[in-house]
Amino acid sequence: MAIGKQSDFTIYQEEFYGGQYEALTSLVDVFNGASAGAIQMTATDMKGDYGKESFLKEISSLVTRRDLTSVNTASDLAMTMDEYISVKVNRKIGPVAQTMNSWRKLGASPAEMSFQLGRMIGEAKAKDMIYTSIKAANAAISGQAGANVDKSGGTPTTLTHTYLVNAMALRGDKANDIVAWIGHSKSYFDLVGQTLSDKVTNVADTVIYGGGPGTLGKPFIVIDSADLIDTAGTPDDYFVLGLTAGAVRCIESEEQELVSEVVTGLEQLAVRVQGEYAFNLAVKGFKWDVANGGANPTDGNLGTSSNWDVAGTSDVKRLAGVRLQVK
Repeated sequence: MAIGKQSDFTIYQEEFYGGQYEALTSLVDVFNGASAGAIQMTATDMKGDYGKESFLKEISSLVTRRDLTSVNTASDLAMTMDEYISVKVNRKIGPVAQTMNSWRKLGASPAEMSFQLGRMIGEAKAKDMIYTSIKAANAAISGQAGANVDKSGGTPTTLTHTYLVNAMALRGDKANDIVAWIGHSKSYFDLVGQTLSDKVTNVADTVIYGGGPGTLGKPFIVIDSADLIDTAGTPDDYFVLGLTAGAVRCIESEEQELVSEVVTGLEQLAVRVQGEYAFNLAVKGFKWDVANGGANPTDGNLGTSSNWDVAGTSDVKRLAGVRLQVK
């Protein structure tokens, strides 16, 4: 009697990783480029639950007037340090199980199954990293009053070009550091409609013939993230983030582990795939509150503003960006 072995049916690692690499790379390249580097995805091995980087804090009154009529003792200024802290988020893949017979009935090969599953995993990983990055950025910026402007009670209440200018103005002479807008599709299409109704020469033409609204020369990344909506009121409020270059860094910080096996002892043979990986989140100008937020935080903890502390200074010009609230 012939008995099949595990080697007779396995996840084809080359095809599996090939599918995942293709999907993940395409999304990362598009998002990094489309956001002008506001949200960056990289890969660096990092030990432990946190990534820490120390730096010298700015010294107040480091340069002052010298009194030529005095020989009094000058007071020393102290040099102090702070640190930026990223937090590691641990994720699992699957487990995913499928009977061999279901693929045979489709006339598909194990290699095709492996490639398609790899592609799905790659897309799911990239989507999770992007949405988690937005969650962290929104939470961190929301906790700094000087980086927020509320126009939900204005006239109109929805997103306009003027409101984008108001948000940029929060950064004063560093307003041009904002390289991209991140917002919900509701806000985006409100802006499209407002552009057309204004009938601004060339701007409205650009929308009609070019396909995009005027956004002050900065890309507008449309992401229907729940973290960009506040459902407490009626109607809902929406948040638009104006981010600087490197505002959020999503760092794949541990080597991914993927395991496949043939499952026997069932009515039909099946294949199971399971994996693990981790990435660190870093928000520009902030440090993760190790004591309150803790290690391997939940999505709820990542989205809590008090878990993101300013590092060094609360000057809005040194932070990840600004947040605009509209209807």
